Amino acid sequence: MTDKAAAKLKSDGWKIVDTTGFLHLIGPLWQRVVDGGHEYALITEDKHHNRRGLVQGGVLMTFADRTCGITARQVSGKPMLATVQMDTHFVEAGKIGEVLVSRPHVVRSTRSLIFITTEITVDKRCIAMASGVFKILKSE
Repeated sequence: MTDKAAAKLKSDGWKIVDTTGFLHLIGPLWQRVVDGGHEYALITEDKHHNRRGLVQGGVLMTFADRTCGITARQVSGKPMLATVQMDTHFVEAGKIGEVLVSRPHVVRSTRSLIFITTEITVDKRCIAMASGVFKILKSE
């Protein structure tokens, strides 16, 4: 299923995002630009399951945090940001083998904080909603 899903993403214009650290263990993370907006995708695999055999909530939270954080970095033009708050609402269970999609939206940006929301969807189903606040850090 994963190879088939990856082939479909590639044919639809998605590219793998270079990741390291914790996200590298969860990914690969995919990205594309549609009508000027960035979209992110994650193909759920067996490694993402919880004890009920569904997508673990922590995977959804990490996916939302990273996609909103990437968006905050793009908006600010700064390399160093930190998540200062992240709220996640689980709407429906995600199933292993499904492709999760996040389309972050900037609500407000100030000199020091960026407010972002996203919905994590599978096709037209909303799986989770998240909102985050990201602090722009001073470069050392």
